[in-house]
Amino acid sequence: MQTTAIDAGREYGTVAAGKAPDVYAKVTWRLVPLLFVCYVLSYLDRINVGFAQLQMKSDLGFSDAVYGLGAGIFFIGYFLFEVPSNLLLEKIGARKTITRIMVIWGLVSACMAFVHAPWAFYILRFFLGAFEAGFFPGIILYFTYWYPGAYRARIIAIFMSGIAVAGALGGPLSGWIMNDLAGFQGLKGWQWMFILEGLPTTFLGLFIFFYLDDKPEDAKWLTADEKALIRHNLELEQTDSHSGGHDLQSFLGALKDPKVYVLSFSYFCFIAGTYLISFWLPTLIKEMGYSNPLHIGLLAAIPYSITAGGMIAISAHSDRTLERRWHLALTAFVGALALIGLIYASGNIVLSFVLLTLASLGIITTMPLFWSIPTGYLKGAAAAGGIAFINSLGLTGGFVSPFVLGWIKTSTGSLDLGFWLIAGAMAAGGLVILVAVRPGMLHEAKV
Repeated sequence: MQTTAIDAGREYGTVAAGKAPDVYAKVTWRLVPLLFVCYVLSYLDRINVGFAQLQMKSDLGFSDAVYGLGAGIFFIGYFLFEVPSNLLLEKIGARKTITRIMVIWGLVSACMAFVHAPWAFYILRFFLGAFEAGFFPGIILYFTYWYPGAYRARIIAIFMSGIAVAGALGGPLSGWIMNDLAGFQGLKGWQWMFILEGLPTTFLGLFIFFYLDDKPEDAKWLTADEKALIRHNLELEQTDSHSGGHDLQSFLGALKDPKVYVLSFSYFCFIAGTYLISFWLPTLIKEMGYSNPLHIGLLAAIPYSITAGGMIAISAHSDRTLERRWHLALTAFVGALALIGLIYASGNIVLSFVLLTLASLGIITTMPLFWSIPTGYLKGAAAAGGIAFINSLGLTGGFVSPFVLGWIKTSTGSLDLGFWLIAGAMAAGGLVILVAVRPGMLHEAKV
């Protein structure tokens, strides 16, 4: 490894250090916009069930508990197939893996239009999770092939702002489809929503196959010097990871490391909060006194839009300072306090909406900040399986959160107890990060 880094350094000598921002800007404009759109579609296909429930539950006679279980069962399929999918990506490349994932999940999402009973709802949600498994951790792994740590949080933030954009654009879009296409060709509005939001994913997946490059070495749009600069910066971090004494170059090595499980717990907490926002935001707005799906979608766009800008700005500051722990913990604490505030703001629409926006900003911003930590800690082969493993364990929060919240709402008629539980989880996730992630644990350097 030392020899490789020296060779990379010699090759890098032909490239002026000041050119690094230009090279990474070139890489970003080539890769990130497309992957961002993919993630918007991914998240939209995952959470549009939150808008569908505004009509779907009454049309099919589903209770909140049935809806919560169906929304959460997605993550069981995701959990079972995530690590194998990411290990396969390491072997066959991102281009083939992402194409396969997107083509199939788009088709399954469109088939959600034909749900007619709880068992069909559960089965399709399970398969949607199974076929989408590996997409998100695969992209996170893919970014480690191109970007060093000093760029990663902001790039992941731009990518993951797709969560907020999916809500900001998806809300009005879903509301319009459900409102204006209801009854067209004999289909309900929610059925058209699943079809029109699922099939574009399949078509974009086919485009990925011809557009994406697996690694910088395959990119014909980069010069030899630009490839050398990218390789040099990445190998500096790889060399540093050896000198740090961490035996995390294999997947099995990562599985033996307690910090991997601690990080998984924190991610579980943050995911539980994220899916409270994603699956229940339309219902929370509806309970403020709005009934038209289009109006609900337009109002949902406000907190999501603010969240998109905020998460990019906060993550960019984290990159500039290379400080991860407090950025992450503080956003988690803000999200927790906003959820508690929502309980006591009941009846005050303006204050409730402000707190809902703060909750969205704090909770969803934990996502890109969190992933700057595992990608700075795990290296080599450990990154492929380790990132997927952390994501798999953490995403069980995506099953627990909607299931428990649905059960609470069915039993009590309110989400107040659920707000307390998720606020506690967010606070616990932030505290664990402060305790477990020590300064110097991450292999990052300014470039």
